[in-house]
Amino acid sequence: MILKARVYNKAFAFKSVKEVLAKANEEKSGDVLAGIAATSASERVAAKLVLSNLTLEDIYNNPVIPYEEDEVTRVIYDNLNINIYNQFKSWTIGELRDYILDHDTDHEALMHLSRGLTSEMIAAVAKLMSNMDLVYASKKMRTQAHCNTTIGIPGTLAFRNQPNHPTDSIPGIMASVKEGLTFGSGDAVIGINPVDDNADTVARILEAVKEFMIKWDIPTQNCVLAHVTTQMKAIELGAPADLVFQSIAGTQKTNEAFGVSEALLDEALALAQRKGTGTGPNLLYFETGQGSELSLDAHHGVDEMTLEARTYGFARKFRPFMLNNVSGFIGPETIYDGREVIRADLEDLFMGKLHGLPMGIAPCYTNHMKADQNDQEIGTMLCAMAGANYFMGVPGGDDVMLSYQDTSYYDDASVREILGLRPLPEFEKWMEKMGLMENGRLTKLAGDPSIFDK
Repeated sequence: MILKARVYNKAFAFKSVKEVLAKANEEKSGDVLAGIAATSASERVAAKLVLSNLTLEDIYNNPVIPYEEDEVTRVIYDNLNINIYNQFKSWTIGELRDYILDHDTDHEALMHLSRGLTSEMIAAVAKLMSNMDLVYASKKMRTQAHCNTTIGIPGTLAFRNQPNHPTDSIPGIMASVKEGLTFGSGDAVIGINPVDDNADTVARILEAVKEFMIKWDIPTQNCVLAHVTTQMKAIELGAPADLVFQSIAGTQKTNEAFGVSEALLDEALALAQRKGTGTGPNLLYFETGQGSELSLDAHHGVDEMTLEARTYGFARKFRPFMLNNVSGFIGPETIYDGREVIRADLEDLFMGKLHGLPMGIAPCYTNHMKADQNDQEIGTMLCAMAGANYFMGVPGGDDVMLSYQDTSYYDDASVREILGLRPLPEFEKWMEKMGLMENGRLTKLAGDPSIFDK
């Protein structure tokens, strides 16, 4: 294993695979803050040269956090298909990149290969790709999952209706739900972030949304994004939850700070299978994003992109219905500007898909980042071209409860029309029945929530 390279007659030497991975990363403020980023463009190129010549076996033998010390590492390695890994282990990361981008390598081939790849291998190959490479490779992969409906069907683009309210007001939440539905937002899930993380609030919101879904015969899923243990208490009390949500990360230490573990998620999935209202088999909803490990000082000196890949390695064990990436949610200490967030969105979409996950993306930003609406819209269009399963639908694009900027109900409709994409089939039929859509286009009733009050 050679960890040295020469660029412009200057020699660069790296101490470990972990250091090579960090310094081969495109510039991210989080890596700079952690003191692990490349200090020059030349050093970054040298790290990419070294990385391109490492084999999959080199990566396998050098996990960035040892198996004995970290539950996430153990989940990734224990769920790996060793036979497939052994078929490909002599490939270099450069050869892996060439195979992924080969015109003849299709979805089935990539899904077979992915079962033998650790998360560090997937992060490594993404570091050797340009933005267009990431869009092209992501477009090849289309991962479907089923709860009450099926997400990820070719030619479709779904949206989460995200009607958050700063006081958990049911009338306020339902007003936003209605508006979003008229624009075709909500086929992925009607999912609310509550202010009060308690079982009574969660149950109250779940019941209100489920009652509305039944009354209007809406083919979708409901979810309240409280802590997983709070949702479990609400389900035990009889609350109707189709999906169970939790934020997860790429290190055991970060997951402990989140109050989750492999065992707890196993328990949550078993409860959803036993007492949840979703049909399944995919009953979990995860959210992730680059930089959470850094924010909690639980990154072990590993770059935030590699840790995000490890998050997907942890997630794939649980076969979720949807995984949403919110890398721009934390702020400039992890993702500094529009360029970094667009790059992170594309990296995360590709890495999640190569893990076989049903990926959605939230090309979002906080108001103290150096990013604006144009950056967000560029990221959204690129991720839609790359085949994201779904995006968020937030009233006005401004989440008044979480205080950040995300895609709006209007964006939902625009992206579908720009790229000729449709809602999930059952949801489109429902919209046609309601007079909201004809031949794949919104009617004049779009944006009129009063249709539910007549």
